[in-house]
Amino acid sequence: MGEPHGIGIVGLGVISAQYLETLGSHPGIRIAAAADLDASRAAAVAERFEGCRALSVADLAADPAVETVLNLTIPAAHAEVAHIALDAGKNVFGEKPLAPNVSEARGILDAAGSSWVGCAPDTVLGTGVQTARAAVDDGEIGRPVAAVATWISPGHEAWHPHPDFYYREGGGPLLDMGPYYLTTLFHLLGPVARVSGASSRPRSMRRIGSGPRAGEEIPVEVDTHVTGTLEHVGGAVSTVTFSFDGAATDAAPIEVHGETGTLSLPDPNMFDGTVRLRRPGGGEWTSLEDRAGYAQAGRGIGLLDSLVPGGRRTDGAIALHVLEIMTSLLTSAREGRRIELTTTAERPALVPLTPQQQWSSR
Repeated sequence: MGEPHGIGIVGLGVISAQYLETLGSHPGIRIAAAADLDASRAAAVAERFEGCRALSVADLAADPAVETVLNLTIPAAHAEVAHIALDAGKNVFGEKPLAPNVSEARGILDAAGSSWVGCAPDTVLGTGVQTARAAVDDGEIGRPVAAVATWISPGHEAWHPHPDFYYREGGGPLLDMGPYYLTTLFHLLGPVARVSGASSRPRSMRRIGSGPRAGEEIPVEVDTHVTGTLEHVGGAVSTVTFSFDGAATDAAPIEVHGETGTLSLPDPNMFDGTVRLRRPGGGEWTSLEDRAGYAQAGRGIGLLDSLVPGGRRTDGAIALHVLEIMTSLLTSAREGRRIELTTTAERPALVPLTPQQQWSSR
């Protein structure tokens, strides 16, 4: 990477701790600036990292020491912060989703110019998803014909002290958790041509279960149970369910079925885990050894991957396509019709098996 790459972090909420753990000690990265609506949070990060300054968002984007803006704000602010950064000629790597809607997401990519835009989730670059991708690409399940993805919980208000944004535009189980599962399906099976969806909103209010606001009720402005089918360009059909309205599920997070075998994947919200293979005939599940992906990775690996030759596997075009899949599922549910997608993206190259000591010392 040469000289350390200067980044400025905007938004220092819960998720920022994981990014700082990955990026804060990496020799190829320098935390040059931090910004947050809570000035004390930015000051704490500035004190923690040598040479880092607590700045406003505008001043952070204009700072010549900042080359890439790490956008960890809430979904409703993703587009605004991205535009501020891009207008200043900076690259942007942001949390998912890219924006609350496709129009705003397209605007981000259109404004990029010579800068690059990357977007979470980068969990898909870990050994769990990448090992499954390698198995699919190597023909170990034959021609893929179907996949099933399931995520069910009682809702984030049970643990998050400020869960309001999960129940506003840009939130809900689909836009919050869907990117992990749908981006994984994209890496495994390629882009989607059309979708059909159904959804519901059983409750209009939710009660916060922890923190200083415990017991407070908040309004629900989005559907909280979403299911649908994705018709991939390559012919496979995926069935997906995302819900804040169930206690739990015992289903595998993702299964991919092919003509000669089935893969069971670990949680795509994590970077690693065991991929299992089963073939027809009633045999046992076989655990696959890691054969691809960044080993022992953490959040921020997508930004690091964007800085190396052959990287940028979390390109904004993928995030835009996944966002259109999600918003089209909701449109289909609302209007009762099948939706043809207008976006697509190229499957990125497989991540070679990369031990932690290699990627963490570049």
